Amino acid sequence: MSAIRTSKAALRTEIKAMLNSLSSEEKARQSKLVKERLLQHEVYQKSQRLSIFLSMPDEVHTEPILRHALEAGKACFIPRYYSKSSDMDMVRLSSWEEYEALPATRWGIKQPPLSQECETALATGGLDLILVPGLAFTKEGHRLGRGRGYYDRFLAKCRAAQQAPPHTLALTFTQQVLPSVPTDDTDMLVDVVITA
Repeated sequence: MSAIRTSKAALRTEIKAMLNSLSSEEKARQSKLVKERLLQHEVYQKSQRLSIFLSMPDEVHTEPILRHALEAGKACFIPRYYSKSSDMDMVRLSSWEEYEALPATRWGIKQPPLSQECETALATGGLDLILVPGLAFTKEGHRLGRGRGYYDRFLAKCRAAQQAPPHTLALTFTQQVLPSVPTDDTDMLVDVVITA
């Protein structure tokens, strides 16, 4: 195993432990501030077609953001992961009711079943904004994900498929922004890191 992979694995363990020690009140407080900052961000306000990750318990809560984007009439797409590979699509979500009715995966994240026909972002005009999750970031936009490469691969697909690449905004707790994170050639930079 390469030195970078080893240091990534060690940092993931460290960050997960730190996130587990944050109280749910603190996560809710920071999530609210991150949401307010995002909604004021020009890139979010101008976006028409965006993808929103559905948060796990140790991530910035994205349900209120999804609700806002749907109510604002934006075309909202959510990740659909293929658990047997590192592939992911962004599939269209047309309403809050549709979101609430979605089944949860073994990770506890809602997504349409793989058997269901869904409109995918890249097949129908691409995306202008992707909200990106991650375990750790630098102010410059370096990102440490969870190790499966879903977002790095998807961002590479977007850049190949679209004339103008989508903007990428990371949503994260203040404690997840570090002076540096280990990265390699396949790790995509994010444009802006939004914290509380």
